[in-house]
Amino acid sequence: MTQHWFRLYAHRIDTTKNMARFYAMSIEPDLFGGSALVRRWGRIGTRGQERIDLFEDDLQAISHFLFLARQKRTRGYMPQPLS
Repeated sequence: MTQHWFRLYAHRIDTTKNMARFYAMSIEPDLFGGSALVRRWGRIGTRGQERIDLFEDDLQAISHFLFLARQKRTRGYMPQPLS
Protein backbone atom coordinates (compact mmCIF):
# COMPACT_ATOMS: atom_id res chain seq x y z
CA MET A 1 0.00 0.00 0.00
CA THR A 2 1.30 3.41 -0.89
CA GLN A 3 1.48 6.26 1.56
CA HIS A 4 -1.05 8.29 -0.42
CA TRP A 5 -4.27 9.26 1.32
CA PHE A 6 -7.45 8.82 -0.65
CA ARG A 7 -10.52 9.98 1.23
CA LEU A 8 -13.72 11.62 0.12
CA TYR A 9 -16.76 12.87 1.99
CA ALA A 10 -19.56 14.36 -0.10
CA HIS A 11 -23.18 15.18 0.45
CA ARG A 12 -26.23 15.97 -1.59
CA ILE A 13 -28.94 18.13 -0.06
CA ASP A 14 -32.18 19.11 -1.77
CA THR A 15 -34.76 20.54 0.63
CA THR A 16 -37.50 20.54 -2.01
CA LYS A 17 -37.24 16.74 -2.20
CA ASN A 18 -36.49 16.22 1.52
CA MET A 19 -33.14 14.75 0.46
CA ALA A 20 -30.05 14.83 2.67
CA ARG A 21 -27.57 12.12 1.68
CA PHE A 22 -23.89 11.50 2.32
CA TYR A 23 -21.29 9.39 0.56
CA ALA A 24 -17.86 8.62 2.02
CA MET A 25 -14.95 6.64 0.56
CA SER A 26 -11.42 5.79 1.62
CA ILE A 27 -8.65 3.47 0.49
CA GLU A 28 -7.10 1.46 3.29
CA PRO A 29 -4.63 -1.43 3.47
CA ASP A 30 -6.08 -4.89 3.96
CA LEU A 31 -4.56 -7.76 5.96
CA PHE A 32 -3.18 -9.52 2.89
CA GLY A 33 -1.08 -6.72 1.38
CA GLY A 34 -3.73 -5.42 -0.99
CA SER A 35 -5.99 -2.41 -0.84
CA ALA A 36 -9.55 -2.07 0.37
CA LEU A 37 -11.94 0.58 -0.92
CA VAL A 38 -14.33 1.30 1.95
CA ARG A 39 -17.58 3.04 1.00
CA ARG A 40 -20.32 4.36 3.27
CA TRP A 41 -23.56 6.03 2.22
CA GLY A 42 -26.96 6.93 3.59
CA ARG A 43 -29.08 9.73 4.99
CA ILE A 44 -27.18 12.44 6.86
CA GLY A 45 -27.50 11.82 10.60
CA THR A 46 -27.67 8.03 10.27
CA ARG A 47 -24.97 5.40 10.24
CA GLY A 48 -25.89 4.36 6.72
CA GLN A 49 -24.62 1.31 4.91
CA GLU A 50 -21.08 0.12 4.22
CA ARG A 51 -19.39 -1.84 1.47
CA ILE A 52 -15.77 -2.98 1.23
CA ASP A 53 -14.23 -3.84 -2.15
CA LEU A 54 -10.86 -5.61 -2.14
CA PHE A 55 -8.17 -5.04 -4.78
CA GLU A 56 -4.85 -6.75 -5.38
CA ASP A 57 -2.94 -3.52 -5.95
CA ASP A 58 -3.19 0.20 -5.29
CA LEU A 59 -3.70 1.24 -8.90
CA GLN A 60 -6.90 -0.76 -9.24
CA ALA A 61 -8.26 0.70 -6.00
CA ILE A 62 -7.29 4.26 -6.97
CA SER A 63 -8.80 3.88 -10.43
CA HIS A 64 -12.11 2.66 -8.99
CA PHE A 65 -12.03 5.42 -6.33
CA LEU A 66 -11.65 8.10 -9.01
CA PHE A 67 -14.37 6.54 -11.18
CA LEU A 68 -16.84 6.57 -8.28
CA ALA A 69 -15.85 10.12 -7.27
CA ARG A 70 -16.59 11.37 -10.80
CA GLN A 71 -19.86 9.46 -10.86
CA LYS A 72 -21.04 10.95 -7.55
CA ARG A 73 -20.01 14.44 -8.65
CA THR A 74 -22.13 14.18 -11.81
CA ARG A 75 -25.08 13.06 -9.69
CA GLY A 76 -24.95 16.22 -7.60
CA TYR A 77 -22.84 15.20 -4.60
CA MET A 78 -20.62 18.06 -3.40
CA PRO A 79 -17.25 17.25 -1.78
CA GLN A 80 -16.87 18.55 1.78
CA PRO A 81 -13.68 19.32 3.71
CA LEU A 82 -12.47 16.57 6.03
CA SER A 83 -11.72 17.64 9.55
